[in-house]
Amino acid sequence: MSFSTKTVIVTGAGSGIGKAVALDFGKEGANVLIAELDEKTGSETAEQIHALGGRSLFVRTDVRSEVEIKHAIDEAVRHFGSLDILINNAGVSKFKPLFDLSVSDFDDILAINLRSVFIASKEAAKVMKPGSAIVNMSSTRAFMSEGGSEAYAASKGGIISLTHALAASLSESRIRVNSISPGWIETGDYGELTEGDHKQHWSKRVGKPSDIARACLYLCDEENDFVNGENVTIDGGMTRKMIYKE
Repeated sequence: MSFSTKTVIVTGAGSGIGKAVALDFGKEGANVLIAELDEKTGSETAEQIHALGGRSLFVRTDVRSEVEIKHAIDEAVRHFGSLDILINNAGVSKFKPLFDLSVSDFDDILAINLRSVFIASKEAAKVMKPGSAIVNMSSTRAFMSEGGSEAYAASKGGIISLTHALAASLSESRIRVNSISPGWIETGDYGELTEGDHKQHWSKRVGKPSDIARACLYLCDEENDFVNGENVTIDGGMTRKMIYKE
């Protein structure tokens, strides 16, 4: 597949999954706009794409801000001439015991993880042409939980519902919308992995950001336009695994 004529916005592309997605699109020849809050990591991702021979632009973006999201979209069109793909990846995973979780905590997590997807998708769709694609990053925590994950789980479950609603609303514009639910992806945030961490997965390994990046490329390839309104779980089999203590 080639994305040499495409322009992509990746939110939260300074590290982890978002960075892997941005680099892979850059390798495939796309114009990549890095919409990232952290100036240091966002600039580094843009520089890495340039080093690979790709074209990129970093725009500092706080996805809680409708104004800043609109600015990033305007800059993509102004700088590259079009917008064809939006990857709504930016998010935070904050966990607090239920009775310590304030309403303002809950609202902030939903603003970053969920409301931003609505704003960015709506604004991007205004300038996208038929054949364009949106991919939203959910999580397997939309389907299963641990204690203290109320805000995060609500945001990720909302992304899946928002995804198929957007797919319905944008079908006449021939803009397809899908989501991905990653499981345990090693982004360097969990410390050193153990053999047990890997072996508990049916695939016998913890996931890598590249596993999710490849799925984004697949979902955004126009040849795969029959996949629409779908959520793709990528978790090494963990959400299908029946777990009881023996």
